[in-house]
Amino acid sequence: MSARQICFLAAGKLEWELDYWNQLRLFIQIAETGSMSKAAEALGQSNAAASRYLAELERRLSVRLVERNTRRLWLTESGEAFYARCKSAVTELEEAAAAAAAATSHVAGNLRVTGPLSFCMAHIGPLLPAFRQRYPDVTVDVIAANRYDNIIDSGIDVAFRTRYAEPDSSITVRRLARTSRAIVASPSYLAKFGTPTHPDDLDRHHFLTYLHATYPKDLHFKRDGETITKTIRGVASANEAQILRQAALGGMGMLVQPNYLHYEDVREGSLVRVLSDWILPSMDINIAYPSSSYLPARSRAFIDFVIAHFKVMRFEQKWTD
Repeated sequence: MSARQICFLAAGKLEWELDYWNQLRLFIQIAETGSMSKAAEALGQSNAAASRYLAELERRLSVRLVERNTRRLWLTESGEAFYARCKSAVTELEEAAAAAAAATSHVAGNLRVTGPLSFCMAHIGPLLPAFRQRYPDVTVDVIAANRYDNIIDSGIDVAFRTRYAEPDSSITVRRLARTSRAIVASPSYLAKFGTPTHPDDLDRHHFLTYLHATYPKDLHFKRDGETITKTIRGVASANEAQILRQAALGGMGMLVQPNYLHYEDVREGSLVRVLSDWILPSMDINIAYPSSSYLPARSRAFIDFVIAHFKVMRFEQKWTD
C-alpha cells in the first residue's frame, strides 16, 4: 500500500471519529433540551445538519433513539439508556481534556462543598485533612444540609446528591458510587420482636422513618421476579438519618437506609440486616458541579481526590454486596 493510500485511509478514519463525536454531542443536547433546533443552535449547527447527524447516529447504532411529532420530541427507551451512558462518557472525556489543560494551574482559593449531613460526616469530613495536606492553599467550607439548594445561587462548587439529574441544565452530574438499601435492626430489637423471614412479617414490626425519602413508609421488594409492596408502621421519624441510626442502635425499631449509612454497624454486628434475600431499589451517590469551559482547579482537584478515594476504598463494591 502506498503512502498516499495510507494517508487517505487515516484521514477517512479521523473524519469518521470526528463525525461520531459530533453526533454524540448533538444527541446529548437533544436529550437535555428536548428540542432539535435548540440542540443545533447550542452547537452552532443548522437544523438540517443536526437532523442528518441524528439520522447517521441512529443508523450507526441500528436503533431508534428519538421520536418526534409536530409538537414535541422525546427519547425512546433505547434513547434514554444510551443517553445515560454516553453522557457520562462524553463528560469524562471533556473533563479529561480540561484537566490536562489546567494541569499547570495553581490549586488555591476557597472551595464550597455541600451534601447530606450523614454523608458529609462519614465520608467528607474524614477526607479533609489529607486533601488539605495535598493542597495547602485551598480552604474548604462544608455546608451539610438534607435539602437540595440551588448550586449556582448558593455559590456551591461541588455538591453530593442522591438524584441523577438536576433541574438546571448548566449543572454537570457524575456518579460517584451506587449503594443498595437494606433493612437493619439491632440484635436486642430482633431478640424481642423476632426476625422477619418474609415482607409480610413486617406488619408487626416498628420502623424508624426518614422524612426526606420520597415515600418513607412504602417499601418495594423484589426477589426472583416477584414484586411486593409493603406499607410499614413508623414509631419515630426524623429529617436526619444519623438520629434514626442512633435510635436503631438502641433497639427502638427497624431502619431502612442506604448501606453507606450503616455498613460499618453491620460489619461490626451492632446492626443486623434482615430480609437480605429481598432486593430494595438501589440509589446513586453523585457529584454535581457547575458546567464550565474552565472548571476551577480547586474544584477539579477535589472532585478527582474524592473519586480516587472511593475507588481505592471500593465503596461501591462494599455497599452493593
